[in-house]
Amino acid sequence: MPDLDHKLYRLIISRLDGDRAGAASYQDELIRLVQNGISGFIVFGGKKDDVKSCISTLQSIPETPLFIASDIERGVGQQIEGATTFPGQMAVAAAVDRHDFDRVKVLADALTAIASECIDIGINMPLMPVLDVNSNPDNPIICTRAFSDDPDVVSWFGKMYIRTIEKYGLISCAKHFPGHGDTAIDSHISLPVISKTFRELNDTDLFPFIEAVRTGVSSIMIGHISVPAIDDLPASLSKKTVTEILRVELDYKGLVLTDALNMHALNEYENAAVKCLNAGVDIILHPADPVETVNDLRLSLSRGELKEKIVDAAVERIMKYRAGIRNIRPPGKQPTCMLCKGDDYPAHKALAEEISDSSITLLKQRPGLLPVRDLHDVTLIFIGDENRHEVSFGTDGYTTLEKCSGNALKETVIFILFTSIAAWQGSSGISDEDMNAIKKLIKKSRKSIVISFGSPYVLRHFTEADGLIAAYDTGRPAQASVMKCLKGERDFKGKLPVKL
Repeated sequence: MPDLDHKLYRLIISRLDGDRAGAASYQDELIRLVQNGISGFIVFGGKKDDVKSCISTLQSIPETPLFIASDIERGVGQQIEGATTFPGQMAVAAAVDRHDFDRVKVLADALTAIASECIDIGINMPLMPVLDVNSNPDNPIICTRAFSDDPDVVSWFGKMYIRTIEKYGLISCAKHFPGHGDTAIDSHISLPVISKTFRELNDTDLFPFIEAVRTGVSSIMIGHISVPAIDDLPASLSKKTVTEILRVELDYKGLVLTDALNMHALNEYENAAVKCLNAGVDIILHPADPVETVNDLRLSLSRGELKEKIVDAAVERIMKYRAGIRNIRPPGKQPTCMLCKGDDYPAHKALAEEISDSSITLLKQRPGLLPVRDLHDVTLIFIGDENRHEVSFGTDGYTTLEKCSGNALKETVIFILFTSIAAWQGSSGISDEDMNAIKKLIKKSRKSIVISFGSPYVLRHFTEADGLIAAYDTGRPAQASVMKCLKGERDFKGKLPVKL
């Protein structure tokens, strides 16, 4: 029987900084946590071989495998250098017609590729899919991380992800219950409030999670969001949300974990970890300091603020799932990619490229506008961050909105809007000042095209442009895909997954 501290550490998944994974002193810190009883780690960053070696070392210590989690909604390359980055979830929904067998097969192969890379590196808890229904166009933290604003579409893709992830022995994670899609605030920064009736929540936001439970999702992440229709407390601290709705009404038997506990949404709540456990949560994810968290839990037990039977029930569920982890690779054994039948992954990049190319969505075009035949007669204007530009557009007519006077515009003016969806950023749109400046330049242009890399919602402000194009990611692959479509090398195949 483990001692009390050992038991309390089992309630925690702590941070693993991949950039430090190769350092012996840092590995010693992680090893001490494992020896203390920690249930696992959430991986951020690092190089593939360093992270892989570190995880292998850590997994060799406990009798029961550790959870190794990571936010890899866009593939393992989202976190780890040397792995493959795939398009995000909204891009996937734009690219894949769920009624087209060939397109669905591409998605199945892509998910198999992601599972292969997880198994290779040692990740057994990919924190996906995002099942939020993005009903707020100004959502700063979900947006393109969601599949759609349609709960049926979100549910279909969510089930596809869950079934494939679970098929390969990985622990899928539906997030962020009871639904983070109708917020205008990033919960990393402060507590968002969702002002919907319970019926509205049930019809829209809860629906994909209900379907995920029926599909057999192994874990569900609770969002740090306020839903007054359910409780005055944030969802992650709410017994009504976690126990009464998720456990009892939905009859969910799997793991329940918090969103990262270092987020600022819960700043005003003392002993947040204790409150989460009392609400019915099993796993405390990414506390700022795991040792301090255990000290707080121990003190709360001594004061009667936390009951040992609650801890025991959570630990029992955690150890059951840890014991069921079956994709631990013995040291020295090379993995086999389920697609490539070897220990290399040449097909993965091609799959990512195919989905990216197929996701580019043409919302509007004036006759004769596309393809763009003469790229030397194009003015490119970057909005957001021109440093994100990674692919040559074949023209020297580059400028930024701040530097553009509008007096020397070429035949076609292409506005490139970068709108990243990222934690702690607080916004997924563009400023009113930039919006008005773009509108003025569109009026001065002979031909105008607005391309959104990131949030497609920004395009709703520029209906007067001759062409509107949505790409759903900001990086090199999405830029390369847009270039192919602009030049006529690929057709625009994407279908907009949200309403503008």
